[in-house]
Amino acid sequence: MVREQYNSATEGTHIERPENQYVYKIGIYGWRKRCLYLFVLLLLIILLVNFALAIWILKVMWFSPTGMGHLRVTKDGLRLEGESEFLFPLYAKEIHSRVDSSLLLHSTQNVTVNAQNSEGEVTGRLKVGPKMVEVQSQQFQISSKEGKSLFTVDESEVVVGTDRLRVTGPEGALFEHSVETPLIRADPFQELRLESPTRSLSMDAPKGVHIKAHAGKIKALSQMDIIFHSNDGMLVLDSETVCLPKLVQGTWGPVGSSQRLYEICVCPDGKLYLSVAGTSTTCHENSHICS
Repeated sequence: MVREQYNSATEGTHIERPENQYVYKIGIYGWRKRCLYLFVLLLLIILLVNFALAIWILKVMWFSPTGMGHLRVTKDGLRLEGESEFLFPLYAKEIHSRVDSSLLLHSTQNVTVNAQNSEGEVTGRLKVGPKMVEVQSQQFQISSKEGKSLFTVDESEVVVGTDRLRVTGPEGALFEHSVETPLIRADPFQELRLESPTRSLSMDAPKGVHIKAHAGKIKALSQMDIIFHSNDGMLVLDSETVCLPKLVQGTWGPVGSSQRLYEICVCPDGKLYLSVAGTSTTCHENSHICS
């Protein structure tokens, strides 16, 4: 509290003081002062709480000069250690695991990997779902570590680049259309069956078809006809014994003859039949079988 007092400027000078003296108070007093202190105290408490929360977040998130938690910032990019969960799409140029561990992508629904062009259009997609693996691309290719193509699929063909394609199913392999291959071979001590239950079975090759059974027999069964056809060559049956047990037989020799020798005759249409052998051919005598 300050009071303005009027004093005489010089001695002997008498100045009368006014009857009403005014008193001016400078500062904040009363309830305003208490509200100000309370507001300052509240700001101090908020500041301390924020500082404590900042320290707690830094401790929980494991912030460090090299990264945050399992995330480390290196000169080659970002490195994650342990299991990590992403709630939104992840965009990266390259993802690879550590040298001594594998890379695992896990999802409760499906895992989808997309490749986009500069315009944002999806050019390739790999989707791994709970019941199906779907690949959407112009070409699907599996290569070895040396870069050799092992399996390639596109809209026109499927190419298997391995030295051997092995089918282990009990029912074998089912082909609805033609198959082109240089060799079909069964496993050791297993039989090889080429079967067409409701249609015909055809084997064509520009330089011949070779059928070999090194330790067994070859059996050809057909409901109708079995046709061996050669355009420029001949049909060779090379064996110690060629047995045709169900050929049509010609007439017998004279009554009482014990001759059991026959010759094989051929009709103009290629039909084979047996004729009783004589001193000369008897095919012409029994040619009525051809009619």
